[in-house]
Amino acid sequence: MSLGGILLLNLTVVLGLTTALWAVSVAVRDTSIVDIFWGAGFVVIAWVTFAVADGSVHRRLLLVVLTTVWGLRLTLHLTRRNLGHGEDPRYQAMRQRHGKRWPRRSLWAVFWGQGLLMWVVSLPVQAGQTYTTPADLIWLDALGTAVWLIGFLFETIGDRQLMRFKADPANAGRIMDRGLWRYTRHPNYFGDFSIWWGLFLIALATLSAWWTIIGPIIMSVLLIRVSGAALLERRMGKTRPGYEDYVQRTSSFLPRPPRRT
Repeated sequence: MSLGGILLLNLTVVLGLTTALWAVSVAVRDTSIVDIFWGAGFVVIAWVTFAVADGSVHRRLLLVVLTTVWGLRLTLHLTRRNLGHGEDPRYQAMRQRHGKRWPRRSLWAVFWGQGLLMWVVSLPVQAGQTYTTPADLIWLDALGTAVWLIGFLFETIGDRQLMRFKADPANAGRIMDRGLWRYTRHPNYFGDFSIWWGLFLIALATLSAWWTIIGPIIMSVLLIRVSGAALLERRMGKTRPGYEDYVQRTSSFLPRPPRRT
């Protein structure tokens, strides 16, 4: 199948799935379930592409396996963290602000919006499986895999350390500044950032997929400036005493040794 056909197929699939998920969210009055689907949506896109693309079988396998490992781990983590805890306060505020219009509005503002983001961010995974040359893996594939692995370790270890910290009642109201959180205030977001730049480098090995750089750029902006680190920083600064001291000594995103204060 041509790249254009694959892009259209994946857009149709992801919008269909997010529409079905929206219907469930209306029934259970919980928009938060869209967050749990975030990682799984990329896995679906990767496997649909794998089934119909004609690119290098080695690169297709590499991209689909790395995307699946990342996506399923994230889905399981968010399911364990969010399920049974009610609707996220962000969506509760939107529901109150829009009132009876929220169910209809959430379809395009949240579910279709997230589906479209998945589709754009995953462009390297789609195009990287479609272009046929080079047939064998090259140094860019190895570099991309190494960057992906760094990101996966940061995200996985950072999430696990934070969950253990929160599970201890003695840490209630305290700032997590241990483990990877000593070196960056957002090891999980830095991990996500690295994962998508790693997948782009693998797609770039085809030489024709340079234009898919729009995917990791958008993900980076989201993680750093929009819905990731920036949003969390504003909330933490208002609710956690001592957070300003943590900000002064700890890198905002890229890991580095803590400053002396």
